[in-house]
Amino acid sequence: MKVPSRLKVRPSGVARAVHDAVRPARLLLVVKTMLAVGLAWAIAPHMPGVTDEYPYYAPLGALVSMYPTLMGSAKSSLQTLLGLATGIALATLIVVTVGPTWWSIPLVVGLGVLVSGTGWFGVGREYVPMAALFVLIIGGQNADDYSLGYLTQMAVGVVVGLLVNMLIAPAPLTAAAAARVDAFRAQLGEHLHDIGSAVSESWPPEHEQWADDAASLAETTASLRTALAEADESRRGNPRARGRRAETGHIHEDLASLDRIAHLIRDISDATADTIWDRPGGLALDPALPEPLSAACHAVADVIALKDPSAPESRRLRGEATRAVRLLLERVDDRTIDARRSMGPGVLIAMHLRRILILSAPPSNAEEDAED
Repeated sequence: MKVPSRLKVRPSGVARAVHDAVRPARLLLVVKTMLAVGLAWAIAPHMPGVTDEYPYYAPLGALVSMYPTLMGSAKSSLQTLLGLATGIALATLIVVTVGPTWWSIPLVVGLGVLVSGTGWFGVGREYVPMAALFVLIIGGQNADDYSLGYLTQMAVGVVVGLLVNMLIAPAPLTAAAAARVDAFRAQLGEHLHDIGSAVSESWPPEHEQWADDAASLAETTASLRTALAEADESRRGNPRARGRRAETGHIHEDLASLDRIAHLIRDISDATADTIWDRPGGLALDPALPEPLSAACHAVADVIALKDPSAPESRRLRGEATRAVRLLLERVDDRTIDARRSMGPGVLIAMHLRRILILSAPPSNAEEDAED
């Protein structure tokens, strides 16, 4: 009997990009950026001395200071101002010596690019050669006034941006990171379901998407680590990050377990694909194994997808999965004795499924599952 495939239509890259662009945290950043730019532009003409002649740099300073996290804003702002000051210093050195010429301008730009490669300036590295070039070409004979106005107005914009970001503090990204980890857990469960459906289909299976999706699991894990690092960064210095709801320790633990589970599922996927499509290194799957192997994959997949491993339902699902894996192992043992040959894919998948059950268990149940 043919088992219907559980393969789902994956969201396109465009859909994910649009979803990320309209997230509440992103929309809040949009509003704060607009407010900071508007305030900086309103303040800039009232600056003393010659600095009021260069008001257009204040909105630019506000723009570069706006980051999703408070610490990110402070860090990027300081790096930008440091890059500007260094570029202005290089240009000043040229002005007081040989002056702007056809060879000195490219030289100072080259020096700026060279210095920016030191890693000292972070996101402000691009402003080192840019500031030097602007001072020499736009400042010209008024390089001193231009340099003062450029740096001062950028600093005004940066201060305005930092104040706006502090007064309207962004929410910690902890909830978003936790939601993405939960989605990854569901993705792993669906992928194992797909493998279980594939091995029970008519051979070779009609669907191959599950084999292609296995390679994306590592990329997903890497992107989740980045998202979790951003969540940690969003808590630093943030008055809205107080309380246990903003803590990320448990999310790190969940992601570490899911990462190990993803490695095991990828191994299962590769071994199954090698067997199904008779790739080099693939071992034949005994005709008696697809049914218990499929059942074990589906049962363990249900356990992976549980958000709360300590929930009452968890014990029932874990019991069913443990029995399904035990039946698979018994069938593998029986067929190994009867056929007098290795049940390669069956052994590997059974071992990995047992390991996944142990990794999916609450700490209090891990030893019990290992013994079972």
